[in-house]
Amino acid sequence: MDDPANYREEKMKRIWIGLFIGLLLLTACSNGAKPTNNVEKPTPTPTQGLPTPVVQTTSMPDVTETVLDFLEKWENEDYSGMYAMLANTSRDAITEEDFTKVYKDTAINLTLKDMEYGIATTLVTTTSAKVGYKVNFITSLFSEIVRQMEMNLVIDNGAWRIQWEHGMVMPELTGGKKLALQVKSPTRGDIYDRNGEPIATQSEAAALGIVPGQMTDEGSQAVLDQLNLMTGIPKNMIIDKYRGSTSEFYVPIAEVSAQTYYRRAERLNSLTGLVINLYTDRYYYFGGIAPQAVGYLLSISPEEYDAYRRSGYAGDERIGSSGIEKWGEAYLRGEPSAELYVVNPDGTYDTRLGSKDSKAPNNIYTTLDSDLQLGAQKALIGFTGAIVVLERDTGRVLAMASSPGFDPNSFQVTNYNSQYTLGDLVNDPNTPLYNRAAQSAYPLGSVFKLITTAAGLESGLYTPETTYECTSQFTELPGYIGNDWTYDKDLPPSGTLTLVEGIMRSCNPWFYHIGLDLYRYKGPDYLANMARSFGLGEATGIDAVSENPGSIVNPTFEGGGVQMGIGQGDMLVTPLQVANFVAAIGNGGTLYRPQIIEKVTTLDGDVIEEFSPEVIRQLPVSQENLAAIKEGMRLVVENKRGTAYQAFWDVTVPVYAKTGTATTSVEDPHSWFAGFTEAVSSGKPDISVAVIAEYAGDGSRYAAYLFRRVIEYYYGGEVQRLYPWEKDYFLTVTPAAPATPEP
Repeated sequence: MDDPANYREEKMKRIWIGLFIGLLLLTACSNGAKPTNNVEKPTPTPTQGLPTPVVQTTSMPDVTETVLDFLEKWENEDYSGMYAMLANTSRDAITEEDFTKVYKDTAINLTLKDMEYGIATTLVTTTSAKVGYKVNFITSLFSEIVRQMEMNLVIDNGAWRIQWEHGMVMPELTGGKKLALQVKSPTRGDIYDRNGEPIATQSEAAALGIVPGQMTDEGSQAVLDQLNLMTGIPKNMIIDKYRGSTSEFYVPIAEVSAQTYYRRAERLNSLTGLVINLYTDRYYYFGGIAPQAVGYLLSISPEEYDAYRRSGYAGDERIGSSGIEKWGEAYLRGEPSAELYVVNPDGTYDTRLGSKDSKAPNNIYTTLDSDLQLGAQKALIGFTGAIVVLERDTGRVLAMASSPGFDPNSFQVTNYNSQYTLGDLVNDPNTPLYNRAAQSAYPLGSVFKLITTAAGLESGLYTPETTYECTSQFTELPGYIGNDWTYDKDLPPSGTLTLVEGIMRSCNPWFYHIGLDLYRYKGPDYLANMARSFGLGEATGIDAVSENPGSIVNPTFEGGGVQMGIGQGDMLVTPLQVANFVAAIGNGGTLYRPQIIEKVTTLDGDVIEEFSPEVIRQLPVSQENLAAIKEGMRLVVENKRGTAYQAFWDVTVPVYAKTGTATTSVEDPHSWFAGFTEAVSSGKPDISVAVIAEYAGDGSRYAAYLFRRVIEYYYGGEVQRLYPWEKDYFLTVTPAAPATPEP
């Protein structure tokens, strides 16, 4: 680090030379640091109208150095260092704790962001000095406040010491006065979906609950009917809530908008066992639309209190704690009205130093489709996992569901249900607050075979028509035997397959073989680099949503290359990344940055900021090879030998997809299914979908059916077929796995 004394000396030389030309007639000797436009610049001419200062000898310390040091410490909030520079008499008059509090309280009430300062005048004798200085307080709420002050110093043991008093902070604070800030924030802005449907608003709402002891056989059906009608929660889930509760007095069910309640108020108020409590607060519709992505509000923590006060908050607000609520805090909050006063030591108000009018908040429109999002959330009921739905040709996020989910209304302390639900929510070992769609990273399993195919084709080692004998086991690597899924299920091997048919049958030996060849003939990083070009191993860059970048590691030995060929080994990806690269395969090779914010508007609807699709890169895959990969993905669902034929045989929307079964450290693997649509005549944008069900088994067993239900919601608006494990919609019985397609 440069010597501070040399730095100051050089800086003073530069300032003096620059100012000498333009300021020959200045009336005071001066110097400065971080000079403001309003602060007089230093000049070596004597001060006019004042006693001629004594010229300092080389044996005396430079008083300007001391003053600049003190002001610099103030700027850096080194209050302990400032206090150490005070004269003994000043330190006897105020403790370091109280001294620090004066400066901290002033910074908070000014909403201080930064400060600029400069020395205006100096008057020096052999034992004392008086230095005039200006400070430009740059604030969050009141723009700039400029003040001129004086500092008295005395020589003590050969060094300048400061005789401190309150007026050195601001002239108005002389005599122990203080500042008082009054802040009033406007109502928080709203969050909407792509169609203008509300997701989160400031409004009146109704907390709904049940008194189990009052639920009779005769009346309970009417209560269930009304609750299901208002909330969309399946009746069986409502029954499970109150029958499984240990409380006979109250069981929280959900919250609805006040409008929904008032439309049925007469009927609802007549039902025995149903309890309704109205409140006004931040209301999240339908118990949370994409709650992990949208986020929720929390009170300002004690650790952050001072920082938020200095940013212009009153301190009692609730702020965005995650997701879009956090990302959009500056938009949604608006700007508060504020009054800054000087307060006398007896608590009476002296003068008003500044005021500021409020500015209305803005609204945020997302790319989410509320109906599709709620459908995806329902599809995941009973599973731990995630579903991501993107517009295939733009990267816009239509749905981002993570299960288990949560009700963000639980964080509203005015909500009667919060006292019963919040503690369980934050302590839930299943971590429902965690966004598994973007924050959880998993091995990809056989969905990765799409990338292995791309690498194999682009390497020149293979063509779409290259064949391979898909046996039950892979034995090409000495000392290693890799099973095909047909072997594990005691089924005949798939036989001779082209590379395209290898995708259809998800033949493990085929892709073990490609992984080994690529490692041997193209290098250990070839397949890994192809995966990176598809967006794996790096964050997608989506706004507003926290994400895990995942991990793609170059294999260091042939066995690692073999494992990478089927999507195992040192590999972690997120469902968001998977939906994104599968979309790129479907749209002709363009990898987009996923987009979840559509625009920000004023309350009147005027657009302040609009977001557009953004291209990350083009996949390094030829159109011919992309077409071959797409052909294999179509066979997965269309050909009777395809691994997902049974789940899609009666689906009329053209689907291109790939099953995935990712081995884990426990017995059951993760169930993956990812793909896209090509429904040109539907009138809807094509979509890309990635589904993961943690520890659920084969991709064809569960994830494929979850994918199908998303397609049903998107193109048909309703569920068309029960899952194989459902007795009724969202009513799960003991799962009966669909039969695995045989060769």
